[in-house]
Amino acid sequence: MKEKHTKKNVAKSTFVETKIEDGFFVLIYQNENNKIETVEREIDTSFIQFHFCVKGKADFQFNNGNYTLNIHEQTSLLLYNPQRSLPIHLDIEPNSSLVSILISIKKFHGLFSEEANYISFLNNENKDKKYYKDGKISPSLAIVLNQLVNYNLNQSIKSIYFKGKAYELLSLYFNRSEDANVEQCPFLVDESNVIKIRKAKDIIVSRMAEPPTLQELADEIELSLKKLKEGFKQIYGDSVFSFLFDYKMEVARKLLETGNHNVNEVGLKVGYSTASHFIAAFKKKYGTTPKKYLMSLSS
Repeated sequence: MKEKHTKKNVAKSTFVETKIEDGFFVLIYQNENNKIETVEREIDTSFIQFHFCVKGKADFQFNNGNYTLNIHEQTSLLLYNPQRSLPIHLDIEPNSSLVSILISIKKFHGLFSEEANYISFLNNENKDKKYYKDGKISPSLAIVLNQLVNYNLNQSIKSIYFKGKAYELLSLYFNRSEDANVEQCPFLVDESNVIKIRKAKDIIVSRMAEPPTLQELADEIELSLKKLKEGFKQIYGDSVFSFLFDYKMEVARKLLETGNHNVNEVGLKVGYSTASHFIAAFKKKYGTTPKKYLMSLSS
């Protein structure tokens, strides 16, 4: 656990940062002074910021003070801009407290979906989209926020306590249907495309003997042909039909190894209408004919 304290004007006013994991932080700001406090923190473009004003009011200053964004009591603010960093420069009113969560987009996405490892954050289509959203703090969120601000348990359990509460905050924040707006949220757009690409892979594998054309496949998963080609290459490292060829040859090899099928039968099962075409394909992949491969197994 990492903590950092920045003090200004009076010692009671603090900025406390708790590291949950790599790329995941909880920040708590409390101004118990009668003057405006200023706190700052550098943040790069890979982070999503969630800010919650538990009490009072604060102002975010951007672009050297040329742009101000207010956050009032019992409201939240989500900030994400992949084009430019949004460092925190926060002017906190007297008797105000805020809780912020900073989390990298990849770690954030991984909390919600197993697709995270397949997405390059973000793709060319979405990498320039900004995402700002304000909202009301629900009663359930307010409880967790106050538990963080007023933490007074043993210091030895603080790390695990904050970790649990940080995850709870995110789960409660997104437990609202209006937030699942695919058109607004670029990482959800990317996930939608990844799921479609994985569906395309399942389709060609299940119909390997008579696969659809690329255009038919794109139409079936409701994705453009260009996105299908680019996305498939990104996720599986190969073109659609090159991937399918390798898959068919692997299936054929395993079928031959069982000894339950002759060469013609195996060729038909993986989509070759003539034995000669299957033999040529098998030799291209493995450098030997199916018959010679079987002989090598028996020897």
